[in-house]
Amino acid sequence: MKKLLIALIFNVFVFSSIAQSNIRLDNFWGNINLINPAAVYDKYEAVFNIAARKQWLGVQGAPTTFLASGSTYLEDYHTQLGLSMIQDKVGYTSVSNVNLSYGYAATLNYDWQLHLGFGVNYQSLSYDMSTIPGENDPIINQGLVPRSLFNADIGAELTNKFLRIGVASQNLLSLFQTNRPLQMNTNFIYARFYENSNNVINFGGGVCGIQYADIYQVEFNLTTYFKFKQDNGLSYKPDLFDVGLFYRTQSELGMILGFNLSEAIHISYSYNYHLGAISLGSYGTNELMITYNLMKKPVCHNCWY
Repeated sequence: MKKLLIALIFNVFVFSSIAQSNIRLDNFWGNINLINPAAVYDKYEAVFNIAARKQWLGVQGAPTTFLASGSTYLEDYHTQLGLSMIQDKVGYTSVSNVNLSYGYAATLNYDWQLHLGFGVNYQSLSYDMSTIPGENDPIINQGLVPRSLFNADIGAELTNKFLRIGVASQNLLSLFQTNRPLQMNTNFIYARFYENSNNVINFGGGVCGIQYADIYQVEFNLTTYFKFKQDNGLSYKPDLFDVGLFYRTQSELGMILGFNLSEAIHISYSYNYHLGAISLGSYGTNELMITYNLMKKPVCHNCWY
């Protein structure tokens, strides 16, 4: 009975609201470019991600999210170009985003870089009419009209070897749309620390403030990274695996597990549980992400070609 009640409340909420909060994954700490177009990664020639997220297992019509993204860093131009495609299905609604992003890395001194970025995205809203009771009712059909529009993101970052400090605003044009927007304007401010030493165990952590509409959240993350010595016993391999915990205000707890299948492929799994009313019918949220890092080719400045 509790599950049925939660499902009914959830579907009424979805039916009565078109605009949604921004589409966000738990694993954004591993690739902050997912929330900030200014998050430039110059360590790799290119980075590719695929992810799937099933939110609030046990609740009928709960969000299901799919992501595919890629970015490439152009060394000569200090520029990062990115492309991402996201689909978010909630009940009988489906919102799709196609996003193009640009980031620029300016060197301030030996230690610090300033990153600036912006993105443009195409958003579309559609409905799965076969799942709606009374799908042939003209009153229902009149209110369920597919829509599409353009939106924009902007951001900035200050980084060094150990620290990232950033601000970002997603869906800026939603502030000026007269009709109900497909995605709300959402703002982030964050700081992330990573020890980045040659120790077997490294620690990292972050805090992120999130605001959309009249909702304010704070997320805290703490992660431990493990690495092992090479065969020579002196140098260290990249992080072999990592274990993280996070807490998001409004009563969400979660964990993230990551493992490097190779120096280029990283797989991460996250689980979070909402302690609020939704927990009456939910078993939590699962998310899986696979990242492929394309290594830079070594450059020989003294070679003849």
